[in-house]
Amino acid sequence: MSIPVGQNTRLLCQGMTGWAGTYHTNRMIQYGTKVVAGVTPGKGGKSHLDVPIFDSVAEAVRTTGANASAVFVPPDRAAGAMIEAIEAEMPLVVAVTERVPVLDMIRVREALAGSRTRLVGPNSQGVLAPGVCQVGVMATDRAYRGTIGVVSRSASLTSEVISQLTAAGLGQSETIGIGGDPVHGMSFVDCLKLFFADPHTEVVVLIGEIGGTEEQQAADYIRGAEEARRSVGRREACSPATTHGPRRRAGSRCACRRRQQDCGVAGCGRGHRAQSASCRSDHPRLSCQTGSLNAPAPALTAFPTTKHARRGMLYFNCTGNVTRYTRIMVSTSTPLASL
Repeated sequence: MSIPVGQNTRLLCQGMTGWAGTYHTNRMIQYGTKVVAGVTPGKGGKSHLDVPIFDSVAEAVRTTGANASAVFVPPDRAAGAMIEAIEAEMPLVVAVTERVPVLDMIRVREALAGSRTRLVGPNSQGVLAPGVCQVGVMATDRAYRGTIGVVSRSASLTSEVISQLTAAGLGQSETIGIGGDPVHGMSFVDCLKLFFADPHTEVVVLIGEIGGTEEQQAADYIRGAEEARRSVGRREACSPATTHGPRRRAGSRCACRRRQQDCGVAGCGRGHRAQSASCRSDHPRLSCQTGSLNAPAPALTAFPTTKHARRGMLYFNCTGNVTRYTRIMVSTSTPLASL
């Protein structure tokens, strides 16, 4: 499959009978998702929300043919629930649970190695195919069907970006919340591979988060991808004085951006205005604009059109009530065929 969920998704909910599981499972059913089973050890044979409950994932898969799982299990037992789904060869597992211990997630990653399971999360807001299928807790009121894929590490920014995309008349093919935890399942690169292979996705939005190097890894992948499509992204930039590992130290911040720019990726963020002139002179294919922001955040209508730039990435940063913003975008006159 190219993108994770769709009309053929048959969902199983682990921890369905708890408060959170009940509430969000009911939302997913109302949205049109085919919820075929719930799993709560010790409650097998019962029914909840008119859905049969099983004692184990393997039993539920054999009986119902479930091909996706949503995990609503408390943090201390979430890793066990994910590993159980992996051992049952569940194709897709979406872990919504927050605050899963890092050591537990290392065990989960070991179980994932060589398996046929794709893990989204933990700390994921879910996966949403607008108008088709919802898995997780993602807001659905602003989303509608289109050709833009969204991959996010930030739940709050996902809602904001989808709202702005919808306001600009840009629908989404699918939104994937990979979660912001340091150890998790699918990465930006994994999601980019899925979207690049999907014939219904023309644009990809990447929403990053402070910490880690996944944004740089995505830039490296796009640079080397032979069939990379145009991508549009938005990320929360780190403070210049903050250290985030060997590839995100303050001293290497501009170098990281230059590597992104070299592969058709533009970056911007707080405190970047002082670097704008040097970056612009070193990279003439970028245009840098600064301006006032006295009212709402500008609508996302300044994207290069598909006709002018089918490949590349645009990072757009605009925070809360700040009075200035910096925008650096890929020039539509720049040939990006080398990506």
